[in-house]
Amino acid sequence: MKTLAIILFVLMYVLMIALPKKRALVALSTAAIFVIAGILPFGEVFFAIDWNVLMMIFGTMVIVDYFIESKMPNLIADKLLDLAPNVMWVTILMSLFSGIISAFIDNVATVLMVAPVGLAICKKLKISPVSIIICIAVSSNLQGAATLVGDTTSIMLAGAAKMDFNDFFWMNGHPGIFFAVELGALATVPIMMWIFRKDKEPVGSEEKTVVTDYVPTIMMLGHVVLLVIASFFQNKPEITNGVICMVCGIINIVWEIFLSKGTDSMWHSLKAIDYETMFLLAGLFCVIKGITNVGIIDELAGFIASAGKGNVFLLYTAIVFGSVAVSAFIDNIPYVATMLPVLGSLSAVMSANPLLLYFGLLVGATLGGNLTPIGASANIAGVGMLRKDGYEVSFGDFIKIGVPFTLTAVFVGYLFIWFVYA
Repeated sequence: MKTLAIILFVLMYVLMIALPKKRALVALSTAAIFVIAGILPFGEVFFAIDWNVLMMIFGTMVIVDYFIESKMPNLIADKLLDLAPNVMWVTILMSLFSGIISAFIDNVATVLMVAPVGLAICKKLKISPVSIIICIAVSSNLQGAATLVGDTTSIMLAGAAKMDFNDFFWMNGHPGIFFAVELGALATVPIMMWIFRKDKEPVGSEEKTVVTDYVPTIMMLGHVVLLVIASFFQNKPEITNGVICMVCGIINIVWEIFLSKGTDSMWHSLKAIDYETMFLLAGLFCVIKGITNVGIIDELAGFIASAGKGNVFLLYTAIVFGSVAVSAFIDNIPYVATMLPVLGSLSAVMSANPLLLYFGLLVGATLGGNLTPIGASANIAGVGMLRKDGYEVSFGDFIKIGVPFTLTAVFVGYLFIWFVYA
């Protein structure tokens, strides 16, 4: 059973690389084979799917469509174009902008909110939006580890290490993981300057956009505030964030129906939702649950832990870079959930600071997803938006930015955490 699961898992990724336009079909087909083969029992299919993420995508995409139609992204694009001297700095500013937002709300929601601004900028400049959207996606993944509310893995870490919101900034008399992430983010700026060194075309916006409706912007900001507030409540239902996004999306639909006295805008918004991305994620959630059931993730965790046994530095190094490699292909949530208790036990046996291992795990597992376009939900959402806009993103297109971005940020965070917590 385990061998079959590994073969199917590898085959799925090979087919998704070879057939980028059929990724959703490949993932769903693999999930179906998992169920038929008994790798994933039929009764677990519903619970394997992360409905919270899918609801967030659905609700946020509704708000995003109205947000785009209101012309607010065009106005924000005008402001950013006034700040940036050329195309290279537009890309860098968009990346940093998405990172700041992602430190406080879910990565997928960040991409869905910020990407329309990037698309609006590229349409004004008449350039391809591929590079900007990829930078927005990988930057949002990077900053998700900066605060307690930035990512699910951060919440899991806080539970294991008994951390509160402030501990991410200052922990046991030392700078927290927030500073490791931010130093990594700053280190990516010269990397982006090198990657986009030829994009020196001057930019500017002589036309000033007039916003047609401010309610979508209010809903956009409102659901961000609600997501941040919800993150401070313990023991809340797992679908809380999804419900917030769905409710805000429904309120926006009702408002637009009232404003236009018709349902045309509602149908436009529902048609704009990227259903293919949602099906892709649903399939991946099922496949990941299947390989978790047969113990593959447990074995990966054990292998990484044993790689550095007996030497704290080797163990820490294996955790960080092993987590990067694993998270490039496997969802980091079940992996982190498996590794946290393993590292807690190892730190006690080896008399090592558990925070060193915990923070190393979070840096590696959170950023590792940036290596591939299907390594993180935010990347899938960004690539999906580009595809809807008529741009296909190959693995080569993505890793050209994702690999140097990821390795730079990881290495800086890796050194910072070692010197502060070892």
